[in-house]
Amino acid sequence: MTDSIIKTIEIAAPIARVWDALIDHEKFGAWFQVAIDQPFVVGQTTTGRMTYPGYEHFPWESRTIAIEPMTRFAFEWPATGGDEDAITTGVPEWTLVEFVLEPVAGGTRLTVTESGFDAVPEPRRSNVLRSNDGGWAEQVQNIKRYVEG
Repeated sequence: MTDSIIKTIEIAAPIARVWDALIDHEKFGAWFQVAIDQPFVVGQTTTGRMTYPGYEHFPWESRTIAIEPMTRFAFEWPATGGDEDAITTGVPEWTLVEFVLEPVAGGTRLTVTESGFDAVPEPRRSNVLRSNDGGWAEQVQNIKRYVEG
């Protein structure tokens, strides 16, 4: 079974604009549909709550791992997959989410990779992979619409 989810999308905008939508916590929140309480800072935890319809009662928590300007942004978050019981009780496993930017003709290629699922026990692992795979498919479209809009 795979240990990662990878989504790639090309966005008709310069890297600087895509980077700004990733790293500015308020802009990130606009397209990801989350209200984040503080800026992303390497080594620090970021908290907030989801604003995605139907998930407004879910908290947001992440630990910022890397901010490499115009190239890579990475954080870890709990491997809950949107499971309300897992969110309520907490889980020991966290996955790594990385956003990598590359210039392409006419814009920017954004690759989102979430990895570390091999540490999540079954059957939660399959559920988290399925849920997050669908979530990332939607989120790459959301950032494309936000940045190109």
